[in-house]
Amino acid sequence: MSTIINANTKIATILKAHPNALEAIISISPKFNKLRNPLLRKLMAARTSIHTASKVAGCSVTDFYTKLRPLGFIIDETNVEVNENPVQTYTPEFMQNINNIKVEVLDVRPIIEGGEDPFKTIMKTIKELPAESILKLINTFEPTPLINILSTQGFEYFVEQENENLINTFFYKKIATQQIKENNLETNNDWNEVLKQFENNIVTIDVRQLEMPKPMMTILEELEKLPVNAALFVYHKRIPVFLLPELKERNMDYRIKEIKDNEVHLLIFHAKN
Repeated sequence: MSTIINANTKIATILKAHPNALEAIISISPKFNKLRNPLLRKLMAARTSIHTASKVAGCSVTDFYTKLRPLGFIIDETNVEVNENPVQTYTPEFMQNINNIKVEVLDVRPIIEGGEDPFKTIMKTIKELPAESILKLINTFEPTPLINILSTQGFEYFVEQENENLINTFFYKKIATQQIKENNLETNNDWNEVLKQFENNIVTIDVRQLEMPKPMMTILEELEKLPVNAALFVYHKRIPVFLLPELKERNMDYRIKEIKDNEVHLLIFHAKN
């Protein structure tokens, strides 16, 4: 069955619909090479539409249609393009006071030019960023998917385009990571009760020995095949702050139990509708 796509269609939908879609999209622009990274594909493809991806790569929506039509995709060109992130029409307060705020600069252009994925470096920098500080991210394109991710974590942002190939994105950390964690955590009061509900149908994985970003990627891969009536029990070294909003995006519920330093147990399961 052919899949109908338009400017608002998510990249994840396209990738699931045809096995050759990934290579077709990568052939549009070298900037899409990052989709070869499984974690980036999982995190960004679900949030990024054809319209947004074309902005990131500096191409057109028509370029996508040209590559995808031969694969059997049906093009709906009557659909109006939308901008998933509202255009900023004002300068946020934190930018007006930037001279009084600590700013950490991260230029990811050399990382990308070296053929590496900057996601791990960005996330590490964000995690270590003090509260009420700013991260100035220097790149060649607006990191729309990253903006979406960090916005759910309590960050404000501002995008400044110096020229066609230089874009600065400022992320302002309003609250500490610990506070973000507390805002995202479910109560552990019913841990034993929830665990008992799934005692005969639990899938167990241990990600404590994996290096970032493998723990998150492994968990997401297991969740893709988790039966509706089962739970995923995860042995982890820490509370995975950046995983939590992803679970909500996938309509998954969770419980977290901190055992001791460097040992955390997670129970993840399908949320009840």
